[in-house]
Amino acid sequence: MALYSAGVEYGLHCLTFLVGNGGDTREASVRDLAELQGVPLDYLAKIFTKLAKAKLVVATEGVRGGFKLARPADEITLLDIVNAIDGRKAIFECREIRGRCALFEGETPEWAVDGRCSIHAAMLTAQKRMEEALAQQTILDIARRVGRKAPTEFNVKVDNWMNDRREKKGTGSAQAGDDQRIQVTEIPG
Repeated sequence: MALYSAGVEYGLHCLTFLVGNGGDTREASVRDLAELQGVPLDYLAKIFTKLAKAKLVVATEGVRGGFKLARPADEITLLDIVNAIDGRKAIFECREIRGRCALFEGETPEWAVDGRCSIHAAMLTAQKRMEEALAQQTILDIARRVGRKAPTEFNVKVDNWMNDRREKKGTGSAQAGDDQRIQVTEIPG
């Protein structure tokens, strides 16, 4: 079982696509990002609601509107994105079984439950280190890694694809029944 939801993966990929070549930012609709990556539109709209609420993205106005990063890509950490989408999650829940040993015969000695559980303490340390690692990496770092891996023409193709989609929206040649922009609404938890 994964600690983080598929929404975190979708959100990270989407925000990576909003970082253009050289760290410039792109603007895209939720519909376009969903289609570009082959992910469910309705689910992605809910993710963008959370990203907007956390002030990581902002909606842009007009027929060609969509979303763009709310601040520079080098100021948005992976931990910001994870917390916005999934909330703060503990990686371990201590159930205090240390006091249930059969050898105690129902009378748990004080030493067995004194202080923080050693296993819980180790898990808290692991969580702290994981969160520190996520906080040290930004969406710009990820976009640059993708950029180094992908052929140069890929980034150009992404720009062209997104620009073509925006132009079609501006000329009214979007497909009939296509919303110009997905309405992002408040969702529970």
